[in-house]
Amino acid sequence: MTVPVHGLPPMLREGLEVCVVPPALKGPRVRVVREADAGRTGQLVRLEGVNDINGASRLVGKVLLARIDDLPEDLAMRDVDALLGREVVDDCHGPLGTLAEVMVGPANDVWVVRGDYGEILLPVIDAVVLDVPSEGALRVRVPEGTMDGGMT
Repeated sequence: MTVPVHGLPPMLREGLEVCVVPPALKGPRVRVVREADAGRTGQLVRLEGVNDINGASRLVGKVLLARIDDLPEDLAMRDVDALLGREVVDDCHGPLGTLAEVMVGPANDVWVVRGDYGEILLPVIDAVVLDVPSEGALRVRVPEGTMDGGMT
């Protein structure tokens, strides 16, 4: 069973190469994910070359690292730690506030933005989240009817 770190969702998938850290003194340092099934608290993962309970027990407490180029393209939108506290700006209405919370949902996440307009819930979908740069404000387009007071 694997557990994601730093607020990230499970990202292991079949065929992904991962490095086991810290590595064993002898043996392979890179493994390939053969199966990755979603569980209630993490992913149940089978790695290439780990065929029994003894091999699996040697991996307990280890970290699996993947190359950044092998991670999903939308990783920036999933990295909760890097998103929280960032300013959120609407293309039409300007600054909305800061990203205070990310609610993880089955279809899409929802950003909770708190600021002068109170609390705004924004679905994390392409039509709403326009740009997630590595620094600076997160650019969005608030859907019509989302905010009180007829602003949109």
